[in-house]
Amino acid sequence: MSVKLHNRLSSKKKKPPKNNAQAETLHKLGLGAFWTTPLGPASMLDISTWNFENQVPIELKDLPNAFLRRLWLLHPDARSPYCKSQHDVPNSANNSPEEIINDLGESQSDINPLDLVTAVFMSANTFLQQEMTVRMVQCQFAVPLILPNIDPEQPSRFLLWPLRGAVSQWRSHGKVHEGDLASTFMPLVSCVKLGHCGVSKSNVLNNVINGLGSPSETFLHKGMDGGQLPRRLSNGLVEIGWYLPTGNTARDTFPVPVVISNLRGDASAHEKCLSFLCQTSSAVVVFCGNLKEKERQLLASCKDLANNLIVIDVSDTGENENRVVGFADQNLGQVMGLPRGSVLQGRALSEEELADRLSDMLNDLLPDTLKLVSLEAAATLAEELGLSVDEGVVCKKAMATVEEVLKGLDKGSAQFREKQLPLQGHLWGKLAQVEKEERKQRKEGKEINSQLQKEKKDILVELSSYKMTPSMKKFTDALFTTDKVERTCFLSWMKLKLQLMQIGKQKRQQGLFTNLQIEEQDGVPEHVDELTNGTHGDLEDSDDSFCTDSSFEEEQNEVITDPQAEIDQEFEHTLQKSAENTTEQQPQEKDHLESTDDTVLEQQLEMMSHKKEIQEEGVIEKGLEQITDPVFEDQNNHLESGENASFSSQEKPQNEPQLTLADSDSASSQQQMCQDVAIEDQVTSWSQPFESDPDWLGLEHFLREIGLIFELTHISPGSGTQNVLRLPSLATDLLFYGIPLELMDGDASNIPMQWLGCVFAELRRRLPQEQCRTRVLTNLGVHHARNAEVFSALLGVKFPEGRQRSTRGVYMVALCPPIDLRKEIECDLLLLIDVEGLHSDNQRNTLIQDNEMATVATGLSDVLMQNISSHADTEFEADFSVIANALLRIKECGSMPICQLLARDDGINSVLQASQLRRVSDMLQTETGDREMNNANNHYTKTTICMTSVKWPWYNMSLSEPIDPQYSEAVLKLKQNVFKALKKSAAKSAATGLPEIMNRLCAVWDAVRAESFSVGLQNTDIALAFSLLCTELSQWEDSFLEHMDRWHMGASKKITATKAKALDAMIQNGLMSELKDEAREEVKTEVNKMRSKVESYLMKDDIPNMNTFKPVLMSNMDDLQERVTEVMIQQLEVVIESHCSSTQLRNFETSLEKEQESKMQALVEKCKSNKVLLQDAELEEEFEGVWSEILSNFDFRPSEPDNITARVTHILKENLISRGLQKHLKKLEDIGQNQTSNFYVYDEHFGYRSRLKHMFEDNNRIQRLAAQKLASNLIEEYNQFAADKSSSPADFSDSYIKELLENVEKGLKDKTLEIRSAFEVELKVYLCSAACQDFQKLHDRYAKDTEFLTSISAAKNKYLAQFIYQFRKRDQCQRMAQAFTSMVLKPTVLDYIYKPVGMRIVEEIQGQLPQYQSKRAFHQNLLEELIKEDCFESFLEYFQSYDDYRLRKIQETVVAYLCDSTNLDKWRQQRLGEIVGKIAAAASETAEGTNGVLSDTKPLLERACLILEEDGDVDVPRASLDGPLFSITTEWDRFVTCLMEVLAAMRLDLAQEFTQNVDITQFLQCLPVQPHNLLFNRVKGCDKKCPVCRAPCELENKGHEVHRALLHRPKSMLPLGSCSLSTVSCPESVSESNPGQSNDTEDTTVECISLLSKYPDWSIYPEDPNNHIPSAYWRYVLTRFNERFAEEYEQEAAKIPDNWREITEEEALNSLKVAFSVEC
Repeated sequence: MSVKLHNRLSSKKKKPPKNNAQAETLHKLGLGAFWTTPLGPASMLDISTWNFENQVPIELKDLPNAFLRRLWLLHPDARSPYCKSQHDVPNSANNSPEEIINDLGESQSDINPLDLVTAVFMSANTFLQQEMTVRMVQCQFAVPLILPNIDPEQPSRFLLWPLRGAVSQWRSHGKVHEGDLASTFMPLVSCVKLGHCGVSKSNVLNNVINGLGSPSETFLHKGMDGGQLPRRLSNGLVEIGWYLPTGNTARDTFPVPVVISNLRGDASAHEKCLSFLCQTSSAVVVFCGNLKEKERQLLASCKDLANNLIVIDVSDTGENENRVVGFADQNLGQVMGLPRGSVLQGRALSEEELADRLSDMLNDLLPDTLKLVSLEAAATLAEELGLSVDEGVVCKKAMATVEEVLKGLDKGSAQFREKQLPLQGHLWGKLAQVEKEERKQRKEGKEINSQLQKEKKDILVELSSYKMTPSMKKFTDALFTTDKVERTCFLSWMKLKLQLMQIGKQKRQQGLFTNLQIEEQDGVPEHVDELTNGTHGDLEDSDDSFCTDSSFEEEQNEVITDPQAEIDQEFEHTLQKSAENTTEQQPQEKDHLESTDDTVLEQQLEMMSHKKEIQEEGVIEKGLEQITDPVFEDQNNHLESGENASFSSQEKPQNEPQLTLADSDSASSQQQMCQDVAIEDQVTSWSQPFESDPDWLGLEHFLREIGLIFELTHISPGSGTQNVLRLPSLATDLLFYGIPLELMDGDASNIPMQWLGCVFAELRRRLPQEQCRTRVLTNLGVHHARNAEVFSALLGVKFPEGRQRSTRGVYMVALCPPIDLRKEIECDLLLLIDVEGLHSDNQRNTLIQDNEMATVATGLSDVLMQNISSHADTEFEADFSVIANALLRIKECGSMPICQLLARDDGINSVLQASQLRRVSDMLQTETGDREMNNANNHYTKTTICMTSVKWPWYNMSLSEPIDPQYSEAVLKLKQNVFKALKKSAAKSAATGLPEIMNRLCAVWDAVRAESFSVGLQNTDIALAFSLLCTELSQWEDSFLEHMDRWHMGASKKITATKAKALDAMIQNGLMSELKDEAREEVKTEVNKMRSKVESYLMKDDIPNMNTFKPVLMSNMDDLQERVTEVMIQQLEVVIESHCSSTQLRNFETSLEKEQESKMQALVEKCKSNKVLLQDAELEEEFEGVWSEILSNFDFRPSEPDNITARVTHILKENLISRGLQKHLKKLEDIGQNQTSNFYVYDEHFGYRSRLKHMFEDNNRIQRLAAQKLASNLIEEYNQFAADKSSSPADFSDSYIKELLENVEKGLKDKTLEIRSAFEVELKVYLCSAACQDFQKLHDRYAKDTEFLTSISAAKNKYLAQFIYQFRKRDQCQRMAQAFTSMVLKPTVLDYIYKPVGMRIVEEIQGQLPQYQSKRAFHQNLLEELIKEDCFESFLEYFQSYDDYRLRKIQETVVAYLCDSTNLDKWRQQRLGEIVGKIAAAASETAEGTNGVLSDTKPLLERACLILEEDGDVDVPRASLDGPLFSITTEWDRFVTCLMEVLAAMRLDLAQEFTQNVDITQFLQCLPVQPHNLLFNRVKGCDKKCPVCRAPCELENKGHEVHRALLHRPKSMLPLGSCSLSTVSCPESVSESNPGQSNDTEDTTVECISLLSKYPDWSIYPEDPNNHIPSAYWRYVLTRFNERFAEEYEQEAAKIPDNWREITEEEALNSLKVAFSVEC
């Protein structure tokens, strides 16, 4: 299997597919090339065997490999069609398959998963198809039965061979059954679809098979991932799935096993498949959609062909013009003539309800109505209908050869082995015993017993008379055939045949036992007569020869009185008939098997799957066993025809004997027996394997006989024929194909050394000479551990399975790892060794054989996989002692494999045995190289053993039991652990060759035969005692390690206590030396205590003598002391170095932080003053300056400088090699030596022709001078170069030398001198020597604490990022503080300052100016100012804009007052101080508990504003906080600091601004409350005016209803028409004392009584005629500006009385005082 041969097996190839959609799909999947050269089992080496990781499919071409890889891991999502794009692929090395499949959920796929499965089956040969089928059946996946051809014109392919390997168990009617799914008779239910319907047929079938709500998906359907995509390959595919009962009536859907087939696509497009299914099936289920006429006709034909037809109407309820009216409706059963109950209306039912109803209908037909069918027999009908069956001529020929080889096996396997395989009989085992006795006597120094010699001679004489038996002759001839395909089929079929015969034999024995019990019982239940009468019918009554019918004849013509005799007769007859049928050559072309070329088929054979197939004998003999099961009674009379149908379609003659019951009374006992068996089976574990048969015969027995035949040629020289001498070559071929080679016969406990030596020699000869490194991986476990299945799951190899056989032995398979893996494990050939049959019984002789096999296998191993059985309960001590004793014996031989533990479950017995084996293995690993330290966890664990727990899927052989979802992940983990162990083995020791492996086998076998071990082959006490001692030692060691951990903690505290002196080298060295000595002494003391405990333990009386292993134990103590001491010293060094490094790092970061803080503060101030935002490049430049300053001033710890000469020499060497100057490499030895002389040019530096040319001119002097000048120039350039580099603040770099060499080459290239390469080399050597001296000084200056410098240099970018981040944060804080101050705080401050200013001004004015203390005083003052001002315009403004005039006068007063007052600046300064204090208090309150805490500034700013509003009684404008400007994350305390700085600066700016002179007018405009408006509102009085003269009301009391003016205005002061009544004048116009002086006055006056009546809300009284003073003010004004009023109003001037003209200004002012002194 591991070697891919290059010779071709067949020249016949398949034609390439036509260019169609199907071929395009194959090419998209990367399978186009495999149509003509199919994939074989050997391809799984690259796909699965050597794959240790979960590889995610990237594109469509990766899907086939992903499907196969997951299928081999039995992953439930193996059929997933999803890929993931390259940029989305995660690192999946450590992921589980579940995790990978979940990740793929978001990806896309372009292919239906059913097309993926179909494409892989199309591209695989028959043998790989069988491997795939077996695993798909284990996963409860549906498998292809009829595979459509990629060419639609070619027939589909019936796949029978892949199904032969599928074997399962089920429980029915209280009995456990087992059989292969190809030839076992079961009801076959086929499901098809006609017409379009929206119901998922496959999902309904899943619910039928797996039950409602089950996560298992047997059939892919459109509801699954990718199932909704169109199918391109799988239309016409027929899949099958099995329902197998568990025996739990509450859980089982059906009481018997049922096969369910599923035709993909519309059945109308695949009529041939539909016809086949109708004729073959026990029942046909048709899902009917909207049917057309063609579908109607097909449905009618189904009714005629099918035995039972069930129609499910799922058509659309709406109208459909294409639908056949009156057909698929409620009258469907009547139209088709179907029996009642055969039509199921599913339109209104869900898929779950449909499944439930369909299950009920099928249950009604079970078990009597449905006929039983075998897929093997159905292949005949498939061939008749034109389908291509995969088992062709070559396969049938191989089957016939197997029948010839096994001829005579019907008489019993024991008798067959005695006659046909005599060499492995008692003589071979007796010879082994004699030779062991000889070895023991030689070991003891005794003479060989003469009787023993005679006995051996007689055995050899008897063996030498051996002649090859007919069966072995046919067997070897079949293997020597040149047709490799035929040989592959022969080996595969023979193994299947032999394995399934064992199942048939066990069933026959169970049937005989049951029949004997039946004969002893009396009483017949009523239903037995019906079953009996319906069981035995004539084959001629049946239409099909490939199935049995459940219709029985009522009368029986023959009665079998001797069941066993009849079985033997029927069995012999069937074998003869089968042999005759298989030898007939039919005119058929070679099938898919023959189309495989030689190379591919040899690769197929490497991964050959040898699965079980029920033979003809087994099927016939199954009849009696099935008598106890009423369900299968109807098979008894037709088994011959069913079996023969797999080879021929001939019907059974009518007069052929039939099996019947001897007595109908036995039925009652049968029922009772079934009940008894059912009760017993309930106690038996479902997963308990069948008991092994000592007479078991398998393929390995024939292969063992081959080896003994060849071994006999060395016992009797000259007896071997040419074919016999070719047997080692044949065995090597088989080994390459994956057929195991038996190293040790476990039954006889003997090894054919000559045979193995020749096979190993042939194997070595065929391998390439350089591929000789060999390693051995052994799987060691007892009989129940199923070692073969473990290797099959891990690496895909096939060892003889030990589930139903007792073949004991040690087997080997060879694998060649891929090239990349060979480098890792240092191995070209990996030998896998499997031990089968250990502890299969508890007899004394088998116990010795078990120990011998385990010891031999362990002695050959590099890596030993200890497989813990899941049945390790009562057999724990025996199982454990076999493995432990093997390890102890091999340890005595001086070797010890690396162990890998495998637990099959997590039960208490498995865990206990695993822990015991772990301790024993660890104890025996005494070499330090075999142990590893886990310093990371600060423990001293030995990691020689890695344990993996895998719950295997074959605990339950029934397909109804799902596989553990963690299985695939566990298998990958186990594989990784195994190959890690192989890598560890490669690190431990060099690989050996095949001759060394053979020598090791001989040495171990000699020691076993002579029993050269202190642990006897029969002794189990020492292993158990040693294990108990290992347990005690483990506990002592744990206590010891805990004590050392406590000591280490105390030592660490001593180290960390030297805080101030951490960098003092002298103090630390002294402390380190002291602690090391203390650690050594502490470890030594504790280990000595353990030694004393061990010696005391060994001296106990009840302990077996284990003095042989006392050196091992003491060596373990020494090793433990050495390891723990080393670890302690290492950990102390780590602690002290960590302490020093952390101290140094803290010092460095403190210095860096201080410098950064200073630099950062300066940069922030610079940005604030310049209002420029620094870029990252500028900040990096500033940081570089800080970094350089710190490095130059920091006190590093001194370290040892290294010599740069080696580095310079290496660079120069590479330079010379690149220039082709390798011949001068010897001159590099001069580099680094102290050179005192200068560089000189010699004649040898010039070529011969150049010297000859210039010899007669000047004896080559000019040439030498030119070259010397060139060299001097280059040396001068170097000196300048070295000076520049030495002055730079940087350590030496290799680039300096490279640059130097480039300069030399450039200087030489520019000159035309004819110089040789020696000149260049010597000049470079000279300059490099100088560079070593110059740059060494530079390097010594920088020889600081290199490791620390490297670490901080690596973190430089982090420090730079932090610097930039902190600056940005500070700058951001600064800017945000400025923004907050300017946008929020400054408006708040100004509002707080200026809001009360207006009120204060008003209050001061009113307090200091009496005219503003009352409304009347203000008006009086206003009139006084008017008359004093003596300005007509003012009077005019007063009359026309009374309010504006007053407001102007008040504003002038305010401005004048402010200009003279000094209180304004004092007010503002005081208010500024108050508000700034409140802001600072609010900010400080929010900063509590936020020191160094990153916070979002926005909520904190809002909180500060809220506190300021509540406590400061101010209004804060918070609208600007809503934007993102203030929502940043920063350290709040730092922001508050910045805010305080900005706030202080704002206060200084405002205070300075307040001290400056300001424009009062502009100042007043900025006030929120204008003082003149406020003052005006206080003194303006009542707003009402006299309706006659517009004089204002002078009443001051609020709420007065009657208004009164003190001074009414003369009529002439107002324009005409401005009063309310044009004919009415105010009282002051009335002059009764001088009536004759003014006609106007007399004419225009009215009585006051009339005014009162018109204006009741005004009090207007005439003046006292004797008192003219009250009106003196207005009379004076009118007299003064009469003409101006007339001119302004464009009216005639008033006639002024003369006495008015006599009124003076003083009189007028006095009249005001008198008037305003009157109480209103």
